[in-house]
Amino acid sequence: MYAGTMQAAPLADFARDPVGRYVSGKRYVHFCARPDLWGIIFWGRPTEEDAVELGRSLVIELDPPAVPHVSVIDARRIDGGEPRAFLAAERYMRRHSAKLKEAVQRLALIRPSGIGGAIVAGAYEVLPKPYPVSVFEAPADAFRWLEREGHNVLDELFEAVSGTPALVRSLQAYLEMHLHDPVLKDAATALGMSERSLQRKLAGAETSFQDELGQARVRVAKRLLEEGDMPLTTIALEVGCGSLQHFSGLFRRLTGVTPSDWRKRPEQ
Repeated sequence: MYAGTMQAAPLADFARDPVGRYVSGKRYVHFCARPDLWGIIFWGRPTEEDAVELGRSLVIELDPPAVPHVSVIDARRIDGGEPRAFLAAERYMRRHSAKLKEAVQRLALIRPSGIGGAIVAGAYEVLPKPYPVSVFEAPADAFRWLEREGHNVLDELFEAVSGTPALVRSLQAYLEMHLHDPVLKDAATALGMSERSLQRKLAGAETSFQDELGQARVRVAKRLLEEGDMPLTTIALEVGCGSLQHFSGLFRRLTGVTPSDWRKRPEQ
C-alpha cells in the first residue's frame, strides 16, 4: 500500500468508489487505502469549518459500498484546535453512534508528542466510543494493533497533500520539543541521519535548520499568546529567546506584526 497509488477525488467520486482515493481540506485528508482500512490525517489547528467539511466525507464510511473496516487517525502534526471543532466531532459521534458501531471494528489514534499528545488523548476520552479505541505514539505500533500493514502511507500521503516533506514536519515536531539551545547534531540523530544529510535534505526543501527553529519558536509563542495573559518576557524565555527584544524581532520578522499586536488581533 503506497500513497502514490491513491488518487485525489471529488467528494461525489469518493462516495461512489472510495477505495484507493482520498479527499482533503486545508488541515486534513480522509482516505480509503483499501476496503478494510480507512484513515484521517490532521495537521495545524483544525477548525469547526474543517470538522463540518470532514463530516461530509466521513459518512461515506457508514454505508455501502463501504464495508466493515478498521480506522486510523494520525494527529501527530496538529498543534491545537478550536473548541467548536471538538464539539462538531462530538455531535458527529453521537448522531451516528449506531452505524459507527457496525462500520468500524477498531480505531487507532496516533497522538502528538509531549503535552499536546496528552491533550489530544484526553480529549478523545470524553468522546463517545462505539468501537475499541487505542492511543499510540508511533504509526508502526498503531498498525500492528490494527493488524494491518503499510504505516508509511501516512507520511507519504501527508507529504503529497500538504506539499511539506515528511522530514521537515518531523524536524518541526522535534524543534517544538527542544526550543532551548537545540543542536543540529542532536536533531539529526533523533531523525536517524547525519548532520550533512539533514542539511542537504532541508536545502532541497528550500529551508534550513535555523529557519525551522525560528518558525517553531513563533508557532509555540502563538499558542502561548492565545492561551492566557502570560507576560511577553516570560513567553520569550519559554520559547528559547534570550531576551524580549530578540523574541519581538523574530516574531515581527516572521508574522509582520509584534507579539502584542498579534495577541490583540480581532480574529482570536
